[in-house]
Amino acid sequence: MKIFYWVMAGLTVASFLPCLLYIVLYALTGEEVCARRARIFWNTAKLFGLLGFNIGIWGHVVVAIWQIWFR
Repeated sequence: MKIFYWVMAGLTVASFLPCLLYIVLYALTGEEVCARRARIFWNTAKLFGLLGFNIGIWGHVVVAIWQIWFR
């Protein structure tokens, strides 16, 4: 699971950093394209973060049930 956590954290950060960049560009220029891209990257970062959290929890549940039944 450690590899999964690192991959999901990397994907979350990799989509969060461009979000920050486009927010700063929007603040400086006021272009709506930058705001739209920041929103897209923000939603992607939320998706990866919540997906990793959810799969992590259910992965532990499945492993616990497996250990109860087959140990």
